Amino acid sequence: MKVQSYLSFEGRCDEAIGFYKKALGAEVVQLMRYSDAPAQAPSGNADESCSGTMPSPDKVMHAVVRIGETEVMVSDGRCSGRAEFKGVMLALTANTDAEAHQWFDALADGGQVLQPLMKTFFTSSFGMLNDRFGVAWLLVVAQPS
Repeated sequence: MKVQSYLSFEGRCDEAIGFYKKALGAEVVQLMRYSDAPAQAPSGNADESCSGTMPSPDKVMHAVVRIGETEVMVSDGRCSGRAEFKGVMLALTANTDAEAHQWFDALADGGQVLQPLMKTFFTSSFGMLNDRFGVAWLLVVAQPS
């Protein structure tokens, strides 16, 4: 069994993918736009703003992004413009404090720091933030076993 995260950016998926490429070195493994759907499938409308019942053809219907060893699925969803990621955090485990700081600073750009990176009783660096898209992240440095 495999459990994966699926994030709906509600119209900002291309922007989010670009951000995670830059911030975390993410790699696009698969990307399908609504225009890639067969003709008999619901296809979007010409509304570039995503305000119609179906997203515009240029929006991301489904994508898989690899971040480190993990694949995260993403899409534009219904393009409501209101992405909400309540009650869920993505956790990044760094090997070093320098790596944790690099990722934390990159993800915090345009976002909101909830807990600055700090030393705790269980690790040398721990922090939490919401990135510019509202995705919550927890960063921690792995401790040697």
